Amino acid sequence: MTRRMGGKVGRWCARRGAWRLLAALACLPAAEGVAAQVPDTVSRDTVSFRLRELRIEALRPVASVSGASAVRLSLQSPRVAAVPLLEEALREIPFLQVRENSRGEAQPTLRGTESRQLAVLVDGVPLSLGWDARTDLSLIPVDAAREIQLFRGISSVLHGPNVLGGVVSIEIGHGSVDPDRRLNGMQGGMDATGAAFGGVRLGRTWSSGDGGVSVQAGGAYRTRDGVPLPGGVEQPAAIDPNRRLNSDLDHVSAFFTGRIESEGGAWVSMSTFGYRAERGVPPELHVMNPRRWRMPEAKRAVGTVSAGTGWGRTPFGTGDFEVSIGVDAGDAQIDEFETLAYEDVAGQEFADDRTLTFRGLSDHELGEGVLRTALTVAETRHVERLVPGGESTFRQRLFSFGGEVELPLAGPGAGFWSGARVSLGASWDHGSTPETGGREAREAIDDWGARIGGSAQIGPRVRFHMGASRRVRFPSLRELYSGALGRFVPNHELAPEILRAAEGGVTGTVAAFGAEVEAQAVLFFQSFSNAIVRTGLGDGRFRRENRRRVDAAGIELLGDARWGDVSLGGDLTWQNVNVTDQRFEGRRLRAEYQPGIAVGAHVEGPLFAGFRARAAVEAIGRQYCVDPDFDADIALDPTARVDLVVSREFAVRGPFRTLQTSLSLDNLADATVFDQCGLPQPGRLLRLQFRLF
Repeated sequence: MTRRMGGKVGRWCARRGAWRLLAALACLPAAEGVAAQVPDTVSRDTVSFRLRELRIEALRPVASVSGASAVRLSLQSPRVAAVPLLEEALREIPFLQVRENSRGEAQPTLRGTESRQLAVLVDGVPLSLGWDARTDLSLIPVDAAREIQLFRGISSVLHGPNVLGGVVSIEIGHGSVDPDRRLNGMQGGMDATGAAFGGVRLGRTWSSGDGGVSVQAGGAYRTRDGVPLPGGVEQPAAIDPNRRLNSDLDHVSAFFTGRIESEGGAWVSMSTFGYRAERGVPPELHVMNPRRWRMPEAKRAVGTVSAGTGWGRTPFGTGDFEVSIGVDAGDAQIDEFETLAYEDVAGQEFADDRTLTFRGLSDHELGEGVLRTALTVAETRHVERLVPGGESTFRQRLFSFGGEVELPLAGPGAGFWSGARVSLGASWDHGSTPETGGREAREAIDDWGARIGGSAQIGPRVRFHMGASRRVRFPSLRELYSGALGRFVPNHELAPEILRAAEGGVTGTVAAFGAEVEAQAVLFFQSFSNAIVRTGLGDGRFRRENRRRVDAAGIELLGDARWGDVSLGGDLTWQNVNVTDQRFEGRRLRAEYQPGIAVGAHVEGPLFAGFRARAAVEAIGRQYCVDPDFDADIALDPTARVDLVVSREFAVRGPFRTLQTSLSLDNLADATVFDQCGLPQPGRLLRLQFRLF
């Protein structure tokens, strides 16, 4: 569904009621200043509040088809790097953990889930249905994004196949034509290592009545020789002992978006972005035979064309329809070297990836409720050429059809059940692998998904929601057939993962300690049957296997207290993740990289002469990884890091209105914090940046 705001929307709400607006355009009234997208729509009485640059929306399961709470990140926050990559932006979102893996890729985890169990969508088209069923966050540019949202918890059956534990939604071309939106901007900066980054975007809007045309284009460049190594960490074969070995990056990106809207509500939009990068892959420090990789070239282009009818009359009442076609094309080269001197190439891998996606979505009124449907068809092709070795071609086809019904149970003024609504959904998913690189094929797989949710108002400022779902994820081509240059033993017999999940939460605002306190608490439980995990074989190699079950239960807390211009806030995730397998009866199995507790806290306030300061601390509890040399668990001790940022905004004249400057000191104490075993985060780093918008 398209997102729309403005006077036309407000008048439509006044005449027809908010529930019809939800069904049609998935937006909030303009007076609330919040917009959301279908299939994760937001009702007009959704509880919404701000934590400075982060806006937290407690989405009712009936108002959000996914039944999940959402976190929305403003990319104009001083603590987000200028011209950010997706990894840098997502590391600022609470509850979500981002880790660099041994391939140099940044991947997310949430509520005990792995990276392949979270979907990444750009304008509704998935980036995570390719060869690996996930996308590298460290290379995706998001300087073109209007906003980034994390929908956590109960996933919608309308998102498409292979969506289990949450959704990262990036909006570039979606959103109505807004003549007041600032389309022109510049941003950039540098850090103490000599790294530099900068970008520009230019755009224009022509509006007429309730319609109009909007276009925007831009580009960015990022370069670094390496990231600082934290104190106390030693690495072999290092030329510079203070810089992480093989952690350089050169990255150039560009984007274009365009949108046309008619006064009748019909619209067409296009968005495209691409990048070209060269980078090193830092070797693991805890194994005898780490990856000695470099990526001399990684290219990717993503394009989406969408069109919608707008909300209007149909033979059966009122409704709307939208179609989207997405193309995701990429090429990559990996060079493997004999030694950590990175001089003599021992092997090469060339990859050519193409993923085509079609999505059709519709909304239609159903009495006092709404019926939503979604059809997703995707095909991914991967051509792999190994040197030494040969060329292999793989293909996977995925299909998903889902429907959800949303109905009111009670209207305003009904006491505890005030504004209560219920949502029911079901889906059918299908997966097949018509080409398997000459290896043994597997039979096609069919499975089903379902979801139920509901919510109610408790008093004037508190809302309760709960939901449950069942979803399925088919193994990716890489999980089934890739050897990763000898690091993995393929296993084409992998079965699909099945997720059963439930959650309940409450969100509200109260007055306490002389401040307005806004808080949210969510209890969750998730159980993965046939969960796919990697196991060490004792010879330095891994093999992916289906473990019988992985259970995760816990609580998420989020709060913010404000005294004038001073705010104090934080988030906490406590979880218990258990792995059980009848083949290892009597042996305790640990889930990799799933800490029992993660805490974030910040304080922000004015300094002098218009400057503001923010101090934040992030702490991660004990977690474990598998040592491939000995097939044993390694414990990572609890860690914490402190970040500081001082910023100020200035009013300027000319094509821009605001100049934002900031000075950041990341990892103030130069603490050793590991993303994964043997892969530390950067050490202390001073960064200066600016934004003009």
